[in-house]
Amino acid sequence: MKRVRIFLWLLVALALAGFAYLQLRPAPEQAGGSGSAVSALTLGGPFTLTGADGKPFSSQTLSGKPYVIFFGFTHCPDVCPTTLARLVRLRQQLGGDGNTPAILFVSVDPERDGPAEVGKYATLFNAPITGLTGTPAQIAQVKKQFGIFSKKVLDGSGGYSVDHTATALLFGSDGKFVATIAPEEPDSSALDKLKRIAG
Repeated sequence: MKRVRIFLWLLVALALAGFAYLQLRPAPEQAGGSGSAVSALTLGGPFTLTGADGKPFSSQTLSGKPYVIFFGFTHCPDVCPTTLARLVRLRQQLGGDGNTPAILFVSVDPERDGPAEVGKYATLFNAPITGLTGTPAQIAQVKKQFGIFSKKVLDGSGGYSVDHTATALLFGSDGKFVATIAPEEPDSSALDKLKRIAG
């Protein structure tokens, strides 16, 4: 009986040790190899990329304005055009009241997407979308700031596609992260979030 009690106490001790480890261990790194996990409280921040006109685009131009930022690439076959078209449609549903959010499209494929490419792509949606690109180093930095994952995937023909985060990120006029819009999210929910940042 004594041995049974000792065995049971050992099990309890092991369980407590396991629980303590799970509570105290560092958070796993975010997918995408950014080097550190990005919390919602630290998403975003100042950045400088290149606009469709080939000139530097500073996030300071967004000061006092709400915005939606989406990361994708111009050769994207479905998620990117679908998401951008949806954002345009939802923004139109907001009407003229409030502070209409800007829509930013940032390429995660700077190898193929220069200023001309992102500019031409943005015009396909017949709405004011700001297309942005940059050097590989700049794109890597802004992806890290916004917690974005992307990875080049080779195809059988010698070309490639890019797997990437498919959610859009919403920021208020104070520059702080507010919410995300996921592809599978109902329009009603997404519109409510846009109304929140539009004020």
